[in-house]
Amino acid sequence: MISRSLLLIVLLIPIACSPAIAQRGGKAEPNRIEFKRGTHSTTISDTVRGDEQAEYSFEARQGQRLIIKLTSIPFKSACFDLKGPDGADVGLEYDCNYDYSKPLPATGEYFLTVSRPSTGKGTARYKMTVTIR
Repeated sequence: MISRSLLLIVLLIPIACSPAIAQRGGKAEPNRIEFKRGTHSTTISDTVRGDEQAEYSFEARQGQRLIIKLTSIPFKSACFDLKGPDGADVGLEYDCNYDYSKPLPATGEYFLTVSRPSTGKGTARYKMTVTIR
C-alpha cells in the first residue's frame, strides 16, 4: 500500500510543475495584462529565446488609445503582433515600430504576442510598457 506522503507527493508534482511547463512549452493561456488601481499603464520585462513567443491579453473598449513602447536588448531584437477581439491584426503584423499608438477598433479582449523577428538561435530581453487611455 502506498503511504499517504508518497501519494501526496505524486499528486502535487504535476501541479507544481505546470507553470513552468506552460511558460516554456506547449500552448498555454496568455498572461493577463492588468493595471493597478488608478493607473493607465504597466511595464513588463521578459525574455524570448529562439522561436519562443510571449503571449499577453487585455480588455479594452472601442475608441480607447493603446500605446505600446517596446525596447529590447540586443537593439530591435523583439517585435510584437496585436490581434483584436475578432482575431484580425490591428495595425501591422509583427510591428517593430517600438512606439505604437492607435485607437482601438472594437470592445473586447485583445491579444499581444512578443517574439524575435528571426526564429534562429538567439535571445531578446525586452521591456514593454502598455498604456490604455
